[in-house]
Amino acid sequence: MRTEDVLAAIATGLWRWDNASGTVSLDGVAARLLGLPAEPVTLPEVAVRSRFHPVDWNEINGIVTLAVAEDTLAEARLRIMDEDGRVLRTVRSRSKALENHGPDGRVDYELIGTIQEIAEPQPGTTAVHTPITGDWRRSREAFLLDAGRALAEARSTAEVLRVAASLSMPGFSPDGLAVFGMTGDRLAVIGHHGHDPGDDGPFARMRLDTDYPAAEVVRTGRAIYLPSPEEYKRRFPATWPLAQGFGRVSWAFLPLIVAGRTLGAWMAAFKHPVTFSPDERSVLTTVARMLAQALQRAGVAESERELTTGLQRSMMPQLGPDIPGMAIAARYVPTGGGLQVGGDWYDMIPLPSGRFALVIGDVQGHDVRAAGLMGQLRIAVRAYASEGHRPDAVLSRASRFLAGLCSSQERDRSGSRSQGREEPDPFEDADFQSPRFATCLYVECDPRTGVLEVARAGHPDPAVRMTDGTVLMRPTAGGLPLGIVPDTDYPTTRFALEPGETMMLCTDGLIETGGHDLDTGWARLRAILESEAHDGGADLEKLADLLVQAVHGPSSHHTTGPLADRREDDIAVVLLHREGADGGRGAPVAHPARPARRTMLTVAQAEPERIAGARHQVRELLHDWADADQVDSAVLMVSEMVTNVLVHTDGDAALVAEAVGELGARRLRVEVADASDELPHKRHPGEMASSGRGVLLMEMLADDWGVDPRGEGKSIWFELHERAGQ
Repeated sequence: MRTEDVLAAIATGLWRWDNASGTVSLDGVAARLLGLPAEPVTLPEVAVRSRFHPVDWNEINGIVTLAVAEDTLAEARLRIMDEDGRVLRTVRSRSKALENHGPDGRVDYELIGTIQEIAEPQPGTTAVHTPITGDWRRSREAFLLDAGRALAEARSTAEVLRVAASLSMPGFSPDGLAVFGMTGDRLAVIGHHGHDPGDDGPFARMRLDTDYPAAEVVRTGRAIYLPSPEEYKRRFPATWPLAQGFGRVSWAFLPLIVAGRTLGAWMAAFKHPVTFSPDERSVLTTVARMLAQALQRAGVAESERELTTGLQRSMMPQLGPDIPGMAIAARYVPTGGGLQVGGDWYDMIPLPSGRFALVIGDVQGHDVRAAGLMGQLRIAVRAYASEGHRPDAVLSRASRFLAGLCSSQERDRSGSRSQGREEPDPFEDADFQSPRFATCLYVECDPRTGVLEVARAGHPDPAVRMTDGTVLMRPTAGGLPLGIVPDTDYPTTRFALEPGETMMLCTDGLIETGGHDLDTGWARLRAILESEAHDGGADLEKLADLLVQAVHGPSSHHTTGPLADRREDDIAVVLLHREGADGGRGAPVAHPARPARRTMLTVAQAEPERIAGARHQVRELLHDWADADQVDSAVLMVSEMVTNVLVHTDGDAALVAEAVGELGARRLRVEVADASDELPHKRHPGEMASSGRGVLLMEMLADDWGVDPRGEGKSIWFELHERAGQ
């Protein structure tokens, strides 16, 4: 017995739906179940589709799409309608989608399956009635809720158009969409779906007085429904030839109106006849209103992003020409929310002396005023530096400038109110007019020698990655943030960036973002700096990216993305790398011997609190020292030596610490110099004495120590030899 005979005996028909040709082939049983003569027939898909209940067709369309994506069978229940709209029977369809590739590369699908009648359960029986789908109104409400949510979440015009193209309206989904805007007195095609590239050409610059449905909708603000080609040709004969080639049979043109103003028009075109009943028109009108609102929101958001990008690009400078022997990289990430502008900035300034200056700063706040003050302050700093002023003078003048700028704004505002020219606004943000301050770090660099002169105004200290990978925070003298006290002194710290070393300047946003404080945030960045061996300019860019990613994760986290926005503060970071003396990049693997590890700092008489910083510097320098007891000994001796200088002399203490040699066999030498000629001598303090044990500690803890007289003052030093495995 043939398969066809078996299927006919159990009242199961076969059908083949060819999406490429738009035809459906039915055997006799399938034709009868669809209310057609019981004989094999091949019909256009429109004729077969008209036999299904429109709500059920919308459901099976989604089921087939899912089956294609999952490569499974598509199964659904359908109500068969007669020509008068009455339900004849309910059938079950099971089909398999086969993928066909056309000669032009286009992918189409062919559905092959069965169709079988389902007996409806009788009242009073225990048979379970499985619903096919909800009624029309319930489906419409669910569709509009989903459409409204999807359009509300779209953040750009392109996303709005993608959402509009994916909307599957209950019972009459369009297969061609177009959104028209206005440019002067002409139509503009904002986007389209269901058309080939270039199809929008004849409509892109069409005048608004053209006899075209979209143009009339924009002119009048009233929707136009064209249920048939005859209706289209009758009402718009001049432009009918343009629409005829697309093969659609029904069209709806609706105005896009926001706050009583027509922004454009939306076209929904159908390959199957649509009568545009009141319910269908209601759905289309509601979608058009939501689409108009979404397009307006997207336009405003895109304008804000364009404004933000333009503002930041105008304020963030280029790093300028290449510097012989140096490589520079920089990054800026604005805070999240609002216009995404803030007060962080960096700059590179060529100086008249042939040197250059690196500046990084942070104006208080994350608003437009902070960005405006930042731009003015950056220009002022650049002007002062270009005049040839030293780093301390540049920051002193900048502090006076910012204090005067904020006070003049406050005076202007108070004067206007006292003269009655301005009424107080109860909704105004008082913080917007309050005085602001700024932190800043100014570094003047000699590219020939690598000597850096640093002036700091309340900003985080720079960090230096040495040639062997060790990273230390460089303590520098500093003053108050700019703008707090107009006349403030900013002492200068001088040190050298050795060949192969890299210096990092950053704002506090890079350190503290993500719930970190200064200590834990610095530990996070130090791990990145020490683990990532870089090789000059090219890898310096990679290192800058890694530092930002250490705070924000992958790029999708610190740009617009689906995850939580972690941009709690602006971030600015600048990296300066000095190339190796041999013309290379100073990579550790290029040298047979391990490079020296060195740090230096000055502890002034007026800053005894910096003794703790000296202890911390030595401990960080010896972070991988084999013997922890030796590290404690070195820290204790450094503390004693520096304290003695501050207590027994009138000058400052200059500390230099250097570790040389291979791991496990290194030598640490620490020198503390001062301007006093008085040499230390051994004392014999009693049990209750609070001082006098410095020389005793040196004899007990150091492997070697001594005092070297100098032309002006002396240098006390000690050495420790690393003892591995002890």
